[in-house]
Formats: sequence, C-alpha cells, structure tokens
Amino acid sequence: MTVQEKISAAQPKSSIPDDMAMLRAAVELTRDISAARPGIYWPDMLVSAAAGYAGIAGAILLQGWQAWVAGVIAVFALYRALLFIHELTHIHKNALPGFRFAWNLLVGVPMLTPSFMYEGVHTLHHARTRYGTAEDPEYLPLALMKPWSLPLFIVVAILLPFGLLLRSAVLVPLGAVIPPLRKLVWERVSSLSINPEFRRRPPEGDFARMVWWQELGATAWSFALLASTQVWGWRPLLIAIAVVSAVAVLNQIRTLVAHLWENEGEAMTVTAQYLDSVNVPPPELLAPLWAPVGLRYHALHHLLPSMPYHSLGEAHRRITAHLGAGSTYERASYTGFMPLLGKIARSTMVRR
Repeated sequence: MTVQEKISAAQPKSSIPDDMAMLRAAVELTRDISAARPGIYWPDMLVSAAAGYAGIAGAILLQGWQAWVAGVIAVFALYRALLFIHELTHIHKNALPGFRFAWNLLVGVPMLTPSFMYEGVHTLHHARTRYGTAEDPEYLPLALMKPWSLPLFIVVAILLPFGLLLRSAVLVPLGAVIPPLRKLVWERVSSLSINPEFRRRPPEGDFARMVWWQELGATAWSFALLASTQVWGWRPLLIAIAVVSAVAVLNQIRTLVAHLWENEGEAMTVTAQYLDSVNVPPPELLAPLWAPVGLRYHALHHLLPSMPYHSLGEAHRRITAHLGAGSTYERASYTGFMPLLGKIARSTMVRR
C-alpha cells in the first residue's frame, strides 16, 4: 500500500477540512492565465475534428492494416474533439464567440452528443454541496462497489452509439407527440451522467431554445445516417459506430481513473473533493492521449473549474513550486494510468 493509499484509508474524505493556504495559492498564482485563448481553442478543435473524420473515411475506404491505422487515428482525434464539450460547460458564454455553435455543428451533432447533454449537468458535479452525493450526476462510489462493477462500467460504453442513435432517431421524435415519453427522455437519457438515480430538470428560457435547435439537428442527422444505408449499405455506418464505441470506451476508462470514487454520499469540502480527484502530471507521457484537453489535471480542475485547459499545465507548475513537496496539493498527483486502475481495483476487493 502506497503512502497515498494509507492516508486515504486512515481518513474518510468527508472529514477532511479545507486547506486554505492551498485554495488561496491556486487562485492568486493563476489570475494572469485564466483567459481562454481563441488562437489555441479553434485550431485544436478544428484539426482534431478534421483528423477524426479523415480517419473514419480512411477506415471505410482503405483495406487491411491501413484501414486499422486510420481507425485508430479517428478514435483518438474524435475523442479529443469530443472532449471540448467539457470546456464548453465552464468557459464564459462570451469568451469564444461562435465556438459553441461551431463545435455543435462539427462535432456535437454529428456524434449525436450536442452540448446541452453536458451543459447544466456537469456544473452540478462541481457544486460544493453536491459533489460525491446522491445528487451528483457524475459520481458513483465505484471504489466501494463489487469487483464486477468496474468491467461492467466499461462494457456498457460499447453500446453508447446505439443508444444515442435510438434516442435521436426514435425517442425524441416520438416524444414530440407523446408528452409523458418526452418527459422521460429528458429526465433519464438527455445527459452524459453516470448516476442512474439522476433526474434532469426541465430546460428553461434561452437554454430551452438552444436545446430545441440542437435536438432538431441531432434528429435530422440520425435520419440522414440511417438513410445513407440505402445508398452505401450498412458497412460505412457500422464502421463509424465502431469508432464512436471505441471513443466512448476510452472516455469511460478515463472517467474510471479521474477520481478515487471513495465518498459514500456525504458532502465534502473543496479540499476533500480535490483529494478524491486525480492529477497525472509529467513525466507521464501517455496522459495527453487518454486524458486530453487538460483532463490529466482533473484534480486541479476541481480547484479552478473555469481555468482554460491550455493553462492547467502552467498552473500546476506554479502551485507545485509555491507549496513544495509534501503539501496537500502534491497528494492528488499520481504517476500514471495503471497505478490508478490498480488502486481502484484493489479497493473493490476489500470486504466492507
């Protein structure tokens, strides 16, 4: 058992007080790098999306190993492009004019995951009194569950593209004429959440109008995808579905190690939330692939939710240098994916 695991076992997360020195340092040391930079966001998103769709085209048109290489490129590029949905939930609506519309047009709607499925949901995960509780849409005490819950958590992601296609092509149109079904679809299958008990509240005002247009786009696109099978057969669509399934599995695996998942439902301080979350800083080399768009600094993100992804690396360096070795801040840093996966797997095997 590592030092971090011994600390975790000795003190329940819900009893950890706030480290005010760390919280102040996080804010004061990073004020000058807190603005989203369009010159980084736009090229990153556009190139990722273009590479992803080119990869899907290659996987469809090429043969043998070339098709497989194109498919792998598609998975990682579209995964990166898709994860800009996380940034959309945190940046100010006026920070990047046109970015939300462009992302939905190029990524969100084509992948049947428009931004409304995360906006208004993910922010609940950051609410001071909701994180880690039954009211958190993105939290399950996975480390305290049975060992079989971990592979099941990953396997269900394989079915995500089929569920998204069913939702947009069948359930949403039917819900337009069957109000009870519309209510059920919105509450239960209109958010990217992992808590099966989460029920989404009805949209209101400008957000409701945005939802309407995004739903219309996703439904129209789902019809176009199904209609394409009458022209080109099922092979292109099934290859695209396979790519999206792989993206979903990759994201689910990242989610599995984004937190320690050790809270049993009690409200937690900001510091406790931070220590239940994970940073995987350099020198780990593969984190930009499996935790792109700044998500390798997920614990830091819980300290500074509005910090743009391109500033998180510099913020981490500054805070680490200021607080030094042995600080509370350092305790949320881990060396890589496998140690984290091993830690949560061992936790599920402990008889409770």
